Amino acid sequence: MKSAGKLARAAVTLLAGTAILAGAGQALAQDNRIEIHWWHAMAGARGELLNQLVEGFNKGQDKYKVIATNKGNYPEAMTAAMAAFRAGKAPHILQVFEVGTGTMMASRAAIKPVYQLMQENGYKFDPSTYITSVTGYYSTSDGKMLSYPFNSSTPIMYYNKDAFAKAGLDPEKPPRTWQEFEPALKKLKESGSTCPFITSWQTWVHLENFSALHNVPFATKANGLDGLDTELKFNSPLHVRHITTLANWMKEGLMVYGGRKNEPNGKFASGECAILMESSAGYASFTKAPFKWGMAMLPYYSDVQGAPQNSIIGGASLWVMARHTPEEYKGVAQFFDYLAATENQVFWHTKSGYLPITPMAYETTKSSGFYAANPGTDVSVRQMTLNPPTENSKGLRLGNFVQIRDVMDEELEAVWSGKKQPKEALDTAVERGNRLLRQFERDVKR
Repeated sequence: MKSAGKLARAAVTLLAGTAILAGAGQALAQDNRIEIHWWHAMAGARGELLNQLVEGFNKGQDKYKVIATNKGNYPEAMTAAMAAFRAGKAPHILQVFEVGTGTMMASRAAIKPVYQLMQENGYKFDPSTYITSVTGYYSTSDGKMLSYPFNSSTPIMYYNKDAFAKAGLDPEKPPRTWQEFEPALKKLKESGSTCPFITSWQTWVHLENFSALHNVPFATKANGLDGLDTELKFNSPLHVRHITTLANWMKEGLMVYGGRKNEPNGKFASGECAILMESSAGYASFTKAPFKWGMAMLPYYSDVQGAPQNSIIGGASLWVMARHTPEEYKGVAQFFDYLAATENQVFWHTKSGYLPITPMAYETTKSSGFYAANPGTDVSVRQMTLNPPTENSKGLRLGNFVQIRDVMDEELEAVWSGKKQPKEALDTAVERGNRLLRQFERDVKR
């Protein structure tokens, strides 16, 4: 029996050693795989989910190895990639936020269009299989997709159901129009709320998406999609009306200003603010909030013909950088095909809070019971697909848009502080923004 035990232990040791050698051999084989470098700006929980997607691809085949590297925030990642491109060391894939789309399109020598990449490598890449309000943002005027949509979001309304009930409002019927908004805010204030309404990303929500939802131009030339010689138009009477309304609410204590980005999220999550407008991808931030809350579409002015149209996206897409080998591009194409798989789209959508970018992913998520179990999680999709997008609601493609957003923020802050009237501020923002557009146009033509 003892010798049998020794033989058994020897066999286990031998098998373990063999397994280790096999594992080492497998690791060596993986190290010899063709590397595909992806620079991104995803951190925290979403960065972990991104790494899970990458791990799934790397384990599912043995020819390519995607290496995902966080390069800071979106502007930092973009700046780093452009510097690396000039040095001949660019990554294969770069995640670029939506406001950088115009800049990437103008950098023709630095990119390889995704439709071309997929065609050259034998993959079916049909824009019609994606949500049109997503593909329109990243496509040429004749429908050719230049980058791969990855993490797409759109702003929606979050509201505190407990605060609504306390104010005598129906927790299941948040205001649908801006006309219904003011009476609701007054009731919230009367019930003791010191912050009835707050908004994140004020320019994205109240100028950019506001324009799309009301089917009015934010800029000429289909908001820049049809040419560089575009001019800003967000100082129309309708835009002035809306910013005037918000300014009045701020004076009356119905609205509070909390910052340019998503700084206001904490005030909603703590219960301090009753209504918040924020990205649909903010969903995960409120799951542990100590109150009942709901999600709804952004409001609109019911007396504006054609409203509501559809909202536009935020988030980012994946751009393929130029000057890599055909074999490396095969790996990039295979990785994009992997990301497009319905099961991976569903995973990303349900775990991260970003939009499902294909109707199939949406229908699969719906049939799984996810939306029924998590009411409101389909609001973003329904809002994006209310109507076929028009030239006013496909998205924005403007050069120097990061700087233009800074200008808009500065001018809106001047309104909130009482230093400027809404019309003066919007007129100034348009004038300053147009100078930035002309500068970008000159730089591109050099």
